[in-house]
Amino acid sequence: MLLANVVVGIIQLIIAIILAVIALYIGFSVFSRITKGIEEEKELAKGNPAVGILIAAVFFAIAIVIQSGISGISLGISKAISVGLFSMDGAIAIGVAILQLVLGIILAIAAIYLALSILDKLTKGISEFEEVKKGNVAVALEMAGVIIATAVIIQSGVIGITTALL
Repeated sequence: MLLANVVVGIIQLIIAIILAVIALYIGFSVFSRITKGIEEEKELAKGNPAVGILIAAVFFAIAIVIQSGISGISLGISKAISVGLFSMDGAIAIGVAILQLVLGIILAIAAIYLALSILDKLTKGISEFEEVKKGNVAVALEMAGVIIATAVIIQSGVIGITTALL
């Protein structure tokens, strides 16, 4: 029984690592599309700390959401094992858990985009993305706070989805 639990734990860890890398890649790609006129890789290569802060905030935000989604996958795998890993109910449990994680990532990215758009409307005198491109660390920290706060709020929603679906 102990060996079986260790194997399940290792499988869950491997799945978590794979999904985390995929989610970070998707998050960075989507974020690169919504940043207005910033070429993140070039700005990072130039040593722009504001861009680094913003990208780190996006990665933290995605990690916060993924953490709750990974918990859902762990619950799904545990449920699948209890009802039969290769049974229809087991496949559905794993499928629902993965769907919940994907939904969480989509919701997180959409919410971050919406939060940054609202911030842009609230601060009419400041073009946040232009300031970040210039290296304005204060604006990057403000935006990072919005991104991370949004992720923390979205995380509770993802946990709620997990509870409802599993």
